[in-house]
Amino acid sequence: MNILVTGGIGYIGSHTVVELMNRGHNPIIIDNLVNSDYEVVDRIEKITGKRPIFEKVEMCNFDEMHAFFTKYPKIDAVIHFAAILLVNESVDEPLMYYHNNLASTVNLLKCMKEFKIDNIVFSSSCTVYGEPDTLPVDEYAPVKPAMSPYGNTKKICEDILVDTTKVTDIRCIALRYFNPIGAHETALIGEFQDGPPHHLVPYITETAMGIREKLRVFGSDYNTPDGTCLRDYIHVVDVATAHINAIDRLVEKRSDKDFEVFNLGVGVGISVLDMIKAFEKATGIAIKYELVPRRAGDVEAVYADTRLANKELNWKAERPLEEMMRSAWEWEKALAEEK
Repeated sequence: MNILVTGGIGYIGSHTVVELMNRGHNPIIIDNLVNSDYEVVDRIEKITGKRPIFEKVEMCNFDEMHAFFTKYPKIDAVIHFAAILLVNESVDEPLMYYHNNLASTVNLLKCMKEFKIDNIVFSSSCTVYGEPDTLPVDEYAPVKPAMSPYGNTKKICEDILVDTTKVTDIRCIALRYFNPIGAHETALIGEFQDGPPHHLVPYITETAMGIREKLRVFGSDYNTPDGTCLRDYIHVVDVATAHINAIDRLVEKRSDKDFEVFNLGVGVGISVLDMIKAFEKATGIAIKYELVPRRAGDVEAVYADTRLANKELNWKAERPLEEMMRSAWEWEKALAEEK
């Protein structure tokens, strides 16, 4: 199939493009290159032996989007990753986040409707659950007020998609990720960081590399087994394969409803301290860290009930935590060698 992948040279997008190509599909990538690097296309080619189609497109510009679909009218399905996604930045620049993440989605759906493209998988987030009432979180848990403008854009985009599926032929599966980590086994693609890391695992790997003196662990007095926050960590390649299963479900018309939601996680809450221990076990490298006060906005614990995705998408996270950490470390070392 011809699959449009928006934001396809980003972290999760690039891994999904590789998995699509490994299964014989023809991904067509669009990206505005604002927070991504065209070199990733070269890296995808090295992994797969085939170069994906790439077009530089600003999705917030409807004319550019329309011109793209005019050039590539035969698209079977869309996987929509494109978004800006830094929580702290979204607090400081809410208008930029609302404009970018919402306008791009609206323009995409307008073009899908006009060009009669009916299937879309949307990159959503577990942030829509906020501080959950019960654990693990299933897809029927209430959507809570967002903790940040970024999180709110994910909720609003889901609302836009729900309303669109009601009045068009478009059908959607929204995949709510928990915490994707790790990198491709080749260490050719992974989570690029520009400046200080935004997530725990790159902080750990940069500390191991000596880029950072020590890791700060925010909060040690939570109501959890060791006092640190609990999260559900999943290998990025497992996340990527779920998108392909979701595309198959849409194209084969196996969806129960025009808009469906599935959680993507392992289903286990892992503490920050246990993540450090897992890295040390996987690599043999000790991590220097310090316990510091809680950080505003952090949720105490959130992890997924994945039974619905396991059953309906015929998908299950397969890669263990140590493999996630080992691949993240190999990626960090590969980045260091390139500098």
